[in-house]
Amino acid sequence: ILGALSVKGEKDGKEVTLVSGDRDLLQLCTEHVLVRIPKTKRTGTEIEDYTPGKVFETYGVTPSQITDLKGLMGDSSDNIPGVPGIGEKIAVKILTQFQSLEEAIEHALEIEPKRAREALAEHAELARLSKTLATIKTDWEVPFSYEEARLSDFFTKEAYALCKELEFKAFLAKYFKEEPVTEKESDFPKAPTKLSSEKELGGLFSKIEKGDTVGFSIAKDSLFLAVLEEGYELSGELLKSLHSKESKSLDEEDFFEILANRERYSEAQWNVMRGMGWILHSLSKKGVRLSAIDLKRFAGVTAREDRDFYFDAALSAYLFNPLKASYTYEDLARDYLGMRVPSPEELLAKKAPVQLSLFEKEEEDDSLNLQIAYFEAMTAKKAAEILDEKLSDDEKTLYQIIEHPLLFTLYEMEQTGMLVKASYLTEYSKLLEKDLQEHTQTIYKMAGEEFNINSPKQLGTILFEKLKLPYGKKTKTGYSTAADILEKLRCEDPIIEEILLYRQIAKLKSTYADGLTAFLQPDGRIHTKFNQMVTATGRLSSQDPNLQNIPVRMELGRKIRKAFVPREGCCFVDADYSQIELRILAHLSGDETLISAYQSQADIHRLTASQVLHIPYEDVTDAQRRSAKAVNFGIIYGISSFSLGQDLHIPKKEAEEYINRYFESYPKIKAYLDQLIQKAREDGYVTTLFGRKRPIPEIKSSNFVQRSFGERIAMNSPVQGTAADLMKIAMNRVSDRLKREGLLAKMVLQVHDELLIETPLSEKEQVKEILREEMEAAATLSVPLSVSVSSGSDWYETK
Repeated sequence: ILGALSVKGEKDGKEVTLVSGDRDLLQLCTEHVLVRIPKTKRTGTEIEDYTPGKVFETYGVTPSQITDLKGLMGDSSDNIPGVPGIGEKIAVKILTQFQSLEEAIEHALEIEPKRAREALAEHAELARLSKTLATIKTDWEVPFSYEEARLSDFFTKEAYALCKELEFKAFLAKYFKEEPVTEKESDFPKAPTKLSSEKELGGLFSKIEKGDTVGFSIAKDSLFLAVLEEGYELSGELLKSLHSKESKSLDEEDFFEILANRERYSEAQWNVMRGMGWILHSLSKKGVRLSAIDLKRFAGVTAREDRDFYFDAALSAYLFNPLKASYTYEDLARDYLGMRVPSPEELLAKKAPVQLSLFEKEEEDDSLNLQIAYFEAMTAKKAAEILDEKLSDDEKTLYQIIEHPLLFTLYEMEQTGMLVKASYLTEYSKLLEKDLQEHTQTIYKMAGEEFNINSPKQLGTILFEKLKLPYGKKTKTGYSTAADILEKLRCEDPIIEEILLYRQIAKLKSTYADGLTAFLQPDGRIHTKFNQMVTATGRLSSQDPNLQNIPVRMELGRKIRKAFVPREGCCFVDADYSQIELRILAHLSGDETLISAYQSQADIHRLTASQVLHIPYEDVTDAQRRSAKAVNFGIIYGISSFSLGQDLHIPKKEAEEYINRYFESYPKIKAYLDQLIQKAREDGYVTTLFGRKRPIPEIKSSNFVQRSFGERIAMNSPVQGTAADLMKIAMNRVSDRLKREGLLAKMVLQVHDELLIETPLSEKEQVKEILREEMEAAATLSVPLSVSVSSGSDWYETK
């Protein structure tokens, strides 16, 4: 269509502009057809304008030769094969000499170098096919006029509604020219009522009956309530006037008197929108630091019969559908209420002609905060009522027993943070810099020249043109040097190992040694944020910074843990589940061999090697055990023979035989995994031991790659999700026990199967025992849960 329009426009005497990121359009360039290509850079998007002269200057060929160029060199992004062994440089050289592909084929015997000559002679038909595939047809008859195609105003209510439905959030800000969002569309009352006295507040709550719901949110010093069908604002002045003490700031005890004293006001259920963790941190910033006892009193989880007092709409929506990208009030209003409610970004765009960040604006604009809080409170009330009906019994149990109490456990961990020894980070950075320089010189020596190791283009030229290594995959910007390509090349040349090490060290330096200092707070601690509503399997994630991703496989990476230290007079106590996912697989599959091995405390990897290789248990070598370990953990993730072959550096066929023998040795595991795939196909989801649902839409895809991905998810999610549930249960149990026994020890970090506690030295042995008891009692399985506990003067020493 673009090709035909450009030709038609030029014939009709018009100046034509084509805008696209696809460089194939360069073949359409003429004196009257300008091709504009947007290019994203760090500083923003820049536009490259291509005339015939610019095309020749950039690529060394004319626009009409672009298809000849693609015929010779191919284009992997479009599956155009080209001629094997001919890259861009040689292709340009050939076309400079012979003008066209057809002429080059005719004079193939004159081409230099010899390998290019032989390649073109052998693959002439492939070259012709490649040129045909790259050629844009321009002889299509355009069936409409310019006037019919002219854009009218597309900032309409209908277009806005579609953009909301499709979640084009960044684009929505452009729509406020037409003010498409009306109060009717949002279906919320126009504005909240401001309460100015305790009498008015008491009158409001006297209307609420037991079983009614109240939505609430906090903005600045105000509390927003959504009661019955209306919204109400309790200003900071009113909140202060409700205090029994004369104080300028909110007092935590009186705050709960306002919110949680049901004898004074009502027996309604309270619903929050943005997530209780955010509410708690917001209060903390205002100087309202809440104790764990108060938190749980407010949440209604200490007294079991009071559990339903508080309901987190965002967390509930996550349990109902864990695949969503976000659970904001505008998301829930759209998904559960069928309403179009303006997002914070839209409200900001409406107020500020110049786009500012929401967080900058939040500090400056009280009215914006009040609007956001109002929408949150109203959405929480209405959406929570629907979500409560939609959640299954299993999901409600997950919410009540695991996820809801975890809100407060995570809040306390985030408030505590981890103490960092800044001086060590500086020393560590210098050590890594020295290592980088040594690896740089080694790589230069192996390559025979100096080059920019961080430049994929220069590195690709060294590996695939100078060293002539296999698996060269040409892209529009040069050869790919991505991790998967380098992994394939490990055994081809020693330089690859050096490059991989160089990259690991460079990442350690930039991300951790240098990067962590940016997150240090005035208290000398890093307060990472734990995300409870991100992963589909239920696993927690960590950000700002991500402390769950600190490398542990290489010793140099593990040393970053030395920077994390306990406060004076304390040590770290670390507890780690042993082979938790394999133990869960044994329980879920019911495989007697695996269950028996764990019950007798056998070495599971040595046993697997013995079973699969048919050799006596005591004769298994360390290398055979390592291979069995890779298979044991790989099976959980639905590993393919190709991936296992890469991991073990063995042929694909040999890896396939290993997997087949594994399933012969553990037949119930094979039956269980097959059953999971079948269940996912029938139901569209799989569940964990605790009933956490993981939808798998990919498993019904007509695309083989997507469908295979769905099958791997089906096999892995019940195991990984159950492990995540177990860890969350353990975290809640440990947190409660520490408080119950009046200890000063604090949980500071969770990393996959590991818990880290900052512990006074006098409490060390008691905390060790608590960790072992509570983590091993998190669930009763057909195999025992095993926890290893250690301690140290820094995080590194504990492992």
